[in-house]
Formats: sequence, structure tokens, C-alpha cells
Amino acid sequence: MRGRPLAYGSIRSFIAVAALVMLAGCVRLIPQTQTQVPPTAPPPAVSTPGNALLAGIKPGPKLSSLKLGQSRAGAALSSFIESCPKLLARNDQSGLTRTEDWRPACVAATTWRYDNAPAFFETHFEAARVGDGSAFATGYYEPEIEGSRTRIPGYDVPVYRMPDDLVRGWPDDMPEKERTGRQPLGRYDDSGRFVLYYDRAEIENGALAGKGLEIAWARDPVEFFFLQIQGSGRLRGPDGSIMRIGYAGQNGREYVGVGSVMRERGLIGSGSGQYSGSMQGIMQYLREHPEEGREMMRLNKSWVFFREVPGDGPLGALGVPVRRESSVAADPAFVPLGAPVWLELDRTQASGLWIAQDTGGAIKGANRFDTFWGAGADAREVAGGMSGRGQALLFLPRGTLSRLGVE
Repeated sequence: MRGRPLAYGSIRSFIAVAALVMLAGCVRLIPQTQTQVPPTAPPPAVSTPGNALLAGIKPGPKLSSLKLGQSRAGAALSSFIESCPKLLARNDQSGLTRTEDWRPACVAATTWRYDNAPAFFETHFEAARVGDGSAFATGYYEPEIEGSRTRIPGYDVPVYRMPDDLVRGWPDDMPEKERTGRQPLGRYDDSGRFVLYYDRAEIENGALAGKGLEIAWARDPVEFFFLQIQGSGRLRGPDGSIMRIGYAGQNGREYVGVGSVMRERGLIGSGSGQYSGSMQGIMQYLREHPEEGREMMRLNKSWVFFREVPGDGPLGALGVPVRRESSVAADPAFVPLGAPVWLELDRTQASGLWIAQDTGGAIKGANRFDTFWGAGADAREVAGGMSGRGQALLFLPRGTLSRLGVE
């Protein structure tokens, strides 16, 4: 969540998905250029009921008619196998499946030949349409910025782990009758009084310096600012080494989408002249106006803390690595996490078979998806420009529709 574990979260007018990031405040960051997504393609309003059963389930076509394709099906099979331990150990929020429904497919998957992957899905699944099946899909990626495990010349932006003094408590001046719900985040000062935790400006001014909290150092403060909004990413060292970092926590201070503030002030977008309303336009302004840019970023008092994430891929909400062109974020109220999803969109790049392994703050409602495109410049370009509409099918274990009474 995205600050959240990669799906990425709830902190995203920009165009298409960038609007969701910077104006609505979703954690997942999806930079893009204005030319990549038409301004006439905003995400549809979510009006579907609370879960898949309430939205309505209809049988889909036979899977053999979908032409799954060996390459995409093989990648999906691999991701499905990675998902199975979670599928067999968690409850399905959508109300569609039971844990035992997935066992036959998970057992068969471990020995299935990858060169015949389409047959696996055709054998063990049946297609279902949630609601009317009308789908909207965007894209996200894993940011990669320059960084170093140790502080070296030019790498001066600290990447902090969770501090030990960041705790939950009740402010002393809060009346007892107002102390309901979860305690806020903060710290105890030298006098023993519970206060708000340090904000972005205080942390940048050295409030945490010298406490041994640094796990790495970033080169570019603007790039790191947006990686914090994303909540996870990769640091590429001067020697080419990669350190993957993931969300560990947040300081409890308020999040402000600087894009919306800059637009309101006429600094970006139409009428601003030099700076477009795209992510590139925002970053250009922040870099070309370092003093104003620093103060603008400090309006966002939220600070995200990180941990090193081992393994070969960022972890999605399901707790397994998300994979390029194979993993998709979905709303778990409508799609069981771990389930295969078939997308047939007006963006052929995103059409095909995916595995639902992640969630996102802006990914809400039936048939709303966010496709994952990996890391690197091409991933950033594809994800930033992804805005596809079409139809979605959910693959459920065979026999599920009959058990649900769906004819």
C-alpha cells in the first residue's frame, strides 16, 4: 500500500491514473505524460454493491474459446503456484469461494507442464462475470531510483527504518470521553508527554539524524519523495547493485497531495505555461525551483519508513511477489486474491490472463484492476500510459458456480 506494502494504499484534474495518485491521494504512484492517456478517460465511479455476490454473478464463456496463449498462461501458472499457499490459508472476502475449492487446482499446478499451461486453466477453472463485466484497468510499476547502502558523496538523502520511539498513545490534553478507536501515532517527549511525531520538515532538518536508523541513502530528494508516496521501490547503487525496499510504517502525520496544491496555485497544468499537469511536469517544477519545491513537498507532513525486502520481487497484498505482466491488483471484495482474471481490453498490451495478487486504495469495485509492469524505464512508460476499458472474467474453481446456484 503503496505508504503500504506494494498495493500498494489509500493516500492517487490529472489525467487518468495520475489524477488518482496526486489528487485523491492514493499511495500507489503512477507517473505518466499527458500524451499517454487521454483526459477523457477518467476511472468510472464505483457504484457496485459491497461484494461479488451482491453485484451478481453470471456464467462466462468456455475457457477454450478464449485463446489463452501459451506465454501469458505459463506466466500466470507460475504466479498461481506462488499464490496457492495463501489461497489455502485465507478467507475469501468476495464470498465466492471456500478454501477447499482451490485445493484441487493448487495440487495439480505443482506438477503441471508449463508448455501446456492453457490446458491447466481450461481443466480446473470456469469463467464467471461479476456484474456486467465492464472493466477499467490502469497500470503500476516498481520505481527504481539511485541509492546506496552507505553514505557516499552525492547520496545524502536518508532512508530510515522504523524508529523505536514511534508508538501509539493518547495525547495528555485529550479528554477521556474522546479517547475512542485506535490510539494515534506519536512519541513521548523528554518530559513524558505524548506528542505528535516529527513531520517531514523536522525529519529533513535532522530530527532522526545520528540515531542509527539509516538503512540506505538516496541521491535525488525529489525521486525519493515520490518513492515514499509509492511505498516501495528499488535503490540502484553506483556499482549496479539493487536493494529492494518496502513499506515499514509511517509517522502518523497528514498526507497532502502536492499535485493538487500545485494545480490550485496555477503552477502546473493549463495556463501555467512551462509545466504540464503530468508527473514529469511536477518533478520538473520541483527541480527547477528547489527552494519553493522543498517547501511544497513539506506541505505533505507524512513520512514513510522502509525496510529491506529480500527476494526477487516486491510483495503484493497477498504476501507473494508481484510479477511483470502477470500480477494484477483488484478489490478483494469482488475478486478472491490469488484467482486468475481474464482481461479483454482496448489496450491489447494488458489483454490476457492475470493473477490477482495485490490491492490498492483506488482499486475499488467490481472489475476495477491495476496491472503490474515491473521496474525500469519501459515499465514506467507502459504503466503510466495504461488506461484500458473492456470486459473482465473471473476464473473460479470448477463447481463453484453450481454450488452458488448460478445457472
